[in-house]
Amino acid sequence: MMTITAAMVKELREVSGAGMMDCKKALQEADGNLEAALEHLRKSGIAKAANKAGRTAAEGIVLIKENDNQVVLLEVNCETDFVANDKSFTDFSVAVADIILQSHPKDLDELRSCETNKGSVEEASSELSAKVGEKIDVRRFILLDKKEGLAGTYIHGKRIGVVVLIDSGNMVVAKDVAMHVAATNPLAIDSNGIPERILEKEREIHRSQANETGKPPEIVEKMIFGRMKKFVAENTLLGQTFVKNNDLTVAKFLEESGVKVSAFYRYEVGEGIEKKTLDFAEEVAAQAQQSKKSERPVS
Repeated sequence: MMTITAAMVKELREVSGAGMMDCKKALQEADGNLEAALEHLRKSGIAKAANKAGRTAAEGIVLIKENDNQVVLLEVNCETDFVANDKSFTDFSVAVADIILQSHPKDLDELRSCETNKGSVEEASSELSAKVGEKIDVRRFILLDKKEGLAGTYIHGKRIGVVVLIDSGNMVVAKDVAMHVAATNPLAIDSNGIPERILEKEREIHRSQANETGKPPEIVEKMIFGRMKKFVAENTLLGQTFVKNNDLTVAKFLEESGVKVSAFYRYEVGEGIEKKTLDFAEEVAAQAQQSKKSERPVS
């Protein structure tokens, strides 16, 4: 059998757009023949799936899985709600979460090379993409060790997932805080966690607004100070009003519970992704096309 070189894999990747592992496997099966390997990728749908790489995948699922020692928070994206609710997509996402718990990958690149019962995660993702006709993207994950603290978790539907680490106390308190984080999306635990660039931008906005009042400089500075204090309170976990008891701040609730929050992590499907806006006709046409694909018999 012909030795498959890195240069051969690179050439096939450039032609097909498929992943490195898929290209190497295709070349091995084609005994190094580039045209035969490309045909194999096209027949299997992998090359077609790879062509979706430039498309926007801003829908999908956020999920949490845990064992006795660790908890994983994971986001997997697709292009439409239709696929996000498809069992094959959900099963794939759960399988990826299980792999993270088992293999402890340090980043996405390492995760994509982890093995599933359908090859690597990258290969399984390409196969699923070919099946459902959409871009599939394992976007991000975080694996947390429960030795760092008690882990409270909360999932809101399939779109928002939160993990909160507390130093002590009980799981009811941890879950209550996780629910609060899901609802309010704080920027940080306290003011020390808010990036200075965000604070400075906010100061400039308030300075501009205060200057327009025509008040003396010393009054303007007091106005800016008060508005920044309010901004920090509204956007930090400890400063916010607790969603389950409006008479308490989260800081007061935690104090009464004898608990300290050491960290929290919140994922929301598609946050930060610039979405393409479809008009109504395009959206209906896309959903109709997906319906036709799902009705085709499996050979």
